[in-house]
Amino acid sequence: MSSFDRRSLLMIPLALAACGFEPVYAPGGTASGLDGKVRVSAPNSVESYLLVQNLEQRLGRHAGSGDEYKLNVNVSTVTQPLAVSTANEINRYNILGRVNFSLQSSATGAVLASGEVDNFVSYSAAGSTVDTLADERDAKDRLMVLLADQVLARLYSTVDLPA
Repeated sequence: MSSFDRRSLLMIPLALAACGFEPVYAPGGTASGLDGKVRVSAPNSVESYLLVQNLEQRLGRHAGSGDEYKLNVNVSTVTQPLAVSTANEINRYNILGRVNFSLQSSATGAVLASGEVDNFVSYSAAGSTVDTLADERDAKDRLMVLLADQVLARLYSTVDLPA
């Protein structure tokens, strides 16, 4: 007969605290340190507009000239045919997306974090032209949500904000 020792569960928070674990969304965490303090670079394409929109929804829209950080993002996408029928018609596409980003301090210009994230989505091209265009638009929306989430995860995990 096995007995479960509930006291071992009480040790988990202590073990996490000892390894330097700090919740991102806790008061004083990285997320609260960036919330409303980041100006995201201006979009220059439909894809970058969608990415900036998603980033601003999560980080909070910049308040004006008092921004402490500047997030430069450069997004690129490539559409590739994925499934070709025997009649040589393309039935499915992949959209590959890549974002290069860097977070800078507005006061010093120092780069606090930088990197590159990539992901992909697919959409069907088997329906009518209207269906295919709607599917493509939806796929681009989904891709920019994925990429924005990845950028923020990278920022939250790597940025060491001054106290």
